[in-house]
Amino acid sequence: MYTGPCKVLHLSSGLLPNSGRFGIVLSDEYQVVTSLWCQLYKTHAPQASGRLLLNYLVIPSKAQVKKPGYIPNLGECSHYRSKIHLKAGDKLQSPEGKPKTGRIQEKCYGPCISSSNCSQPCAKDFRGEIGFTCNQKKWQKSTETCTSLSVEKLFKDSTGASRLSVAAASIPLHILDFRAPETIESVAQGIRKNCPLDYACIIDVVKSSEMTSGNIAFIVELLKNISTDLSDDVTREKMKSYSEVANHILDTAAISNWAFIPNKNASSDLLQSVNLFARHLHIHNKSENIVNELFIQTKGFHINHNTSEKSLNFSMSTNNTTEDILGMVQIPRQELRKLWPNASRAISIAFPTLGAVLREAHLQNVSLPRPVNGLVLSVILPERLQEIVLTFEKINKSRNARAQCVGWHSKKRRWDEKACQMILDIKNEVKCRCNYTSTVMSFSILMSPKSMTDKVLDYITCIGLSVSILSLVLCLIIEATVWSRVVVTEISYMRHVCIVNIAVSLLTANVWFIIGSNFNIKAQDYNVCVAVTFFSHFFYLSLFFWMLFKALLIIYGILVIFRRMMKSRMMVIGFAIGYGCPLIIAVTTVAITEPGNGYMRPEACWLNWDNTKALLAFAIPALVIVAVNLIVVLVVAVNTQRPSIGSSKSQDVAIIMRISKNVAILTPLLGLTWGFGIATLIEGTSLMFHIIFALLNAFQGFFILLFGTIMDHKIRDALRMRMSSLKGKSRAAENASLSPTNGSKLMNRQG
Repeated sequence: MYTGPCKVLHLSSGLLPNSGRFGIVLSDEYQVVTSLWCQLYKTHAPQASGRLLLNYLVIPSKAQVKKPGYIPNLGECSHYRSKIHLKAGDKLQSPEGKPKTGRIQEKCYGPCISSSNCSQPCAKDFRGEIGFTCNQKKWQKSTETCTSLSVEKLFKDSTGASRLSVAAASIPLHILDFRAPETIESVAQGIRKNCPLDYACIIDVVKSSEMTSGNIAFIVELLKNISTDLSDDVTREKMKSYSEVANHILDTAAISNWAFIPNKNASSDLLQSVNLFARHLHIHNKSENIVNELFIQTKGFHINHNTSEKSLNFSMSTNNTTEDILGMVQIPRQELRKLWPNASRAISIAFPTLGAVLREAHLQNVSLPRPVNGLVLSVILPERLQEIVLTFEKINKSRNARAQCVGWHSKKRRWDEKACQMILDIKNEVKCRCNYTSTVMSFSILMSPKSMTDKVLDYITCIGLSVSILSLVLCLIIEATVWSRVVVTEISYMRHVCIVNIAVSLLTANVWFIIGSNFNIKAQDYNVCVAVTFFSHFFYLSLFFWMLFKALLIIYGILVIFRRMMKSRMMVIGFAIGYGCPLIIAVTTVAITEPGNGYMRPEACWLNWDNTKALLAFAIPALVIVAVNLIVVLVVAVNTQRPSIGSSKSQDVAIIMRISKNVAILTPLLGLTWGFGIATLIEGTSLMFHIIFALLNAFQGFFILLFGTIMDHKIRDALRMRMSSLKGKSRAAENASLSPTNGSKLMNRQG
């Protein structure tokens, strides 16, 4: 490396308007061979009186260059070509790292009149402007076109590198071409000239640019031009470079800036460009992971009519902190049979963040935005294939996050609900069957607002619970009023003990259910939510076990006639079954699942299903008890008095009415209405089953009051006697107050 005397040469655009970028001769004393052959002068540049300095270089003198055998050390030379405005007191910016821009003026000055607009210039080194709109007497940014990118800048580094190879160190100077580079007028021209094999020459410039709205729009147009002009022969290397550029503007840090792009179709253009480019991708191996960027992944495989059912699995994060979101593309076997024997290809592209910026057009009938709640999955298939199955994991797993399977219609630029049909919708994932066409190649799920069906069921539940709670309170009051008159025998005593405990358990469970439904889960309230879940679980189990004990009492009354059990022993058994068994199940459930935070659901104070299946600790006992109680009801119906030989039709009707009455009374008391819950778990169940289930169980407290208390003639008789007794006492008190003896006593006191 040359270490002799050096001079600092300032190349000013004002002094050298026509000089080439890499090779110029200034005078006999100084000669610039190429900036690649010179070291940067890394101290502070001298004052330049505001002139624009293109390069400032330390170069050897002409005499040293002419020495025999002198070859500049290319490996130790730097290359610096940033344009820098220097003013008095300014310091040069380090070439390493991303270029820094000045802060954008985030508001306009002057009077803010409603719906008025204004604009501000972009920061230094950016072209374009920022638009503002006056809204509620405040300036709010509406558009931004600030960009630092251009076609010339994309290929600035590549042009110089292509003109001088490292191998040129051994080439005599007079052979080197020092002419100015040709002007590049289009992206396609620049790529064909500088990096036709892998398109990699544009990556560094794009990835070092700031993610402003203007730069995002420029990169979308860049990708659009590449897809249009350079997609005739797409290799794995080209797809990787293309995806790296797309990944830059799909970063979570860039998402908020998409909103200020004036072209509202930019996101749709990006999706269509990626799909178009991937359509021409060649796959060499049977199965390939082609692109694995953070915000765009591409996979593909070969298929033919003999291929078994194929699937592509994706796992991507919507940001750098959350867990990965899963997605899967499946090609059914019956579709693969449509293919020709020769091999075809299937390609799928996954986007975790594109759904957040996709804007729908022409939505006159949709008043609210429909957020995407999963990965956006694009598919490129042979034309003969028309149906695919896609599985999406929900981003928002809230119980209110209803899903809708959709496909993106590239011509209409909106989500098309007719393109897909939902197969399965559970809390965490949605499975869709979609129709693949040349205009619908991308699919996802939307988070729809609550449907009218949900609102109807919510209204039924709220009204039913309110009526149920009031009915249960009234039931307990009536039982307390007539208790001494109706508990004459051991069986009647235990029957009313069961009714009271069923009412108490259901009343308490409903109260805890309401608390849990309106409870907002926060980090500091986690233990409270665990307590709410525990008590809801315990009292709903108590409800079912007391129903079971009542059913056992009925069987006991039918089968055991001559030998009766002591009341104290029956009480012990009743409370052991009614509260002991639920307590054991509830405590065991929380002890097993809570250490791993799997006891309750993340969005509600109720038993977890997805991770630990803790809900089975409620569902299994409840369904078993319903099945046992159903058998008891059938036994009661069979043992109801049979018609005697030669009985009249009126007697037959009376027996049928008696059986129907018994079944009607026992159904709510034994919890048979919960059997409708099984039907609601089956996919595709009619709405009517959901409404019936909500009505029967929300109003269960009212049915207990009606069939367990009011329709019991002994309770009605006891109430009438109680009311007569109260009326008799009030009349006696009234007569006593009006009797002559009391009147004379009253006169004497007054005297």
